[in-house]
Amino acid sequence: MNRGIAITGMGLISSIGNNVEENLASLTSNKTGISRITQINTVHKNDIMVGEISQTNDMLEKKLGLAPNSYSRTPLLGIVAAKEAIAQAGISNIKDCKTGLISGTTVGGMDKSEQYFYDYFESDDHWNHINGLHAGDSTQKIADALGLTESFVTTISTACSSSANAIMLGARMIKAGELDRVIVGGSDCLSKFTINGFKTLMILSDTYNTPFDENRKGLNLGEAAAFLVLESDEIVLRENKKVLAYVKGYGNANDAFHQTASSENGDGAVLAMEKAFQTAGIEPSDIDYINAHGTATPNNDLSEGRSLIRIFNGNVPEFSSTKAFTGHTLAAAGSVEAIYSVLALQNNIIYPNLGFKTPMSEFDLVPETILKHKEINTVLSNSFGFGGNCSTLIFTKEA
Repeated sequence: MNRGIAITGMGLISSIGNNVEENLASLTSNKTGISRITQINTVHKNDIMVGEISQTNDMLEKKLGLAPNSYSRTPLLGIVAAKEAIAQAGISNIKDCKTGLISGTTVGGMDKSEQYFYDYFESDDHWNHINGLHAGDSTQKIADALGLTESFVTTISTACSSSANAIMLGARMIKAGELDRVIVGGSDCLSKFTINGFKTLMILSDTYNTPFDENRKGLNLGEAAAFLVLESDEIVLRENKKVLAYVKGYGNANDAFHQTASSENGDGAVLAMEKAFQTAGIEPSDIDYINAHGTATPNNDLSEGRSLIRIFNGNVPEFSSTKAFTGHTLAAAGSVEAIYSVLALQNNIIYPNLGFKTPMSEFDLVPETILKHKEINTVLSNSFGFGGNCSTLIFTKEA
């Protein structure tokens, strides 16, 4: 039986809160973070709705003591979340054991590189932002801010499953003895490139997203950063650490169906969940709550719904998607919802699937629509990315 990897700290900033506590308050009071665009000058600002963080880059830089216009938004958000996680874990010396950082992102420094793109051949004044386009740059900036200058630092960019895969890799590295502690998660900000890209796919909603509803119109893009501190049993025992929850199981698979769509029957999702159950050493019947990927696109909700029916043999536990609160935060989604899963365990609650009214015609699945109190010991969280990359995480109260 897998003992699980201890989670000792969590940090989060999203459109519904600037820290973990504020996010929980929003989740339990039906406070959505979906609104019209205010911080990006895009021609689509009146066409779509997003999950936008209210703090500007200037505000974040001042909060972190950084020079104006020095960092793109992705690492700014990431540093805020990672520092909160480290503080909760009570880490005063981040170099006291083998510590690493695994961060997921898709946007990277795109918000700044697109801003100065047309100056590329005219001036070197903003070369730092042009060079900060790639995904690894944001991870390195987060690592530098945490003092992880000579540690294992890497980036995962598997689209919307990125930070879920970061958690999985971190758990595996601790289990293998490669690391004693690892900060895992992801960060993504809104950018014109992202908005335009999803707009061409015709899957953005002009109103609030409604996961698993027959009349869903598409997703709301969101921005967020979320990180968790994973630590080995030895560190937990040595420092008498409080354990928030455990990473019990994980699985990753690819249905190799389409560049941006999931297979209609959820083949990759089924494989990922099967692997997660195998790793955890538990059965589907042990799951008390499912935090679904639930993007509110026609394809995703159909594919995921069918995969849940298959893996649970028609007896699907209570489930909901929290993306109606935050929007789809892309690479950060897996770690955002990992923290929501841990909060569900700690508080014995199931979050409402906001906006749901009409069951889908293809099957008889109805998510939870009001906040529900229930004894919860095991939570399954799904994250599915473009390219068919499917990941499942299982969290438990006990090791």
